[in-house]
Amino acid sequence: MLKGRRAVVTGSTSGIGLGIARALAAQGAKVMLNGFGEVAAIEALKKEFPAYSPADISRPEQVRALIREATEKLGGIDILVNNAGIQHTAPIESFPPERWDAIIAINLSSNFHAIQAVLPQMRERNWGRIINIASTHGLVASPQKVAYIAAKHGVVGLTKVVALETATTGITCNAICPGWVLTPLVQKQVDARAAQQGVSIEQAKIDLLSEKQPSKQFTTPEQIGALAVFLCSEAAVNIRGAALPVDGGWTAQ
Repeated sequence: MLKGRRAVVTGSTSGIGLGIARALAAQGAKVMLNGFGEVAAIEALKKEFPAYSPADISRPEQVRALIREATEKLGGIDILVNNAGIQHTAPIESFPPERWDAIIAINLSSNFHAIQAVLPQMRERNWGRIINIASTHGLVASPQKVAYIAAKHGVVGLTKVVALETATTGITCNAICPGWVLTPLVQKQVDARAAQQGVSIEQAKIDLLSEKQPSKQFTTPEQIGALAVFLCSEAAVNIRGAALPVDGGWTAQ
């Protein structure tokens, strides 16, 4: 379905981003990966995805360089997936200002810089798909996640504005809002919870999900990838500015 299309997925060396990259590639797209990781793991991924950039997307100039490099290596960019994100939890009174700045830079500002850099070529071809990976926390809040939630709410707002500004073109912009997805980062949280409470890993998973996600099932990166592919399809051409929850009923409560 996506043969001949060119895609950039930020933060795609693991987790949701890698799931999306693989889903796009499976449909024929050429994909540039971006992100950090252990050298051996990155080298293995480069065999699967020859186009790779280690750009630090907390830095605007490197975000723009990523778009330039991908345009050169792939011959253009038709699909941009802004996925990279970091997290830090603490009450607002003790939230480190430097962590606020880093989370806003990576989770929100990088989306703006990438979209601004890629839109001219999408307008020239009158075709493009911009997919921002927000979060259930772009729709609702939880304590001790002030920067993450502010950033993800910002991503949802950014998505709507871009969708409106491209509404009469062949470019769409939407946000996917996952709840709990079983990524390596979340697995670490599960492991820590199990150790702290002296329970099994499986029990820790159930306890974690029970707090927010009524289905008591994790979403998988592959499922998020499948939704991203759908948003790139002609069937989704009039889905614009949507914030699509994939959260097991979290935001239905």
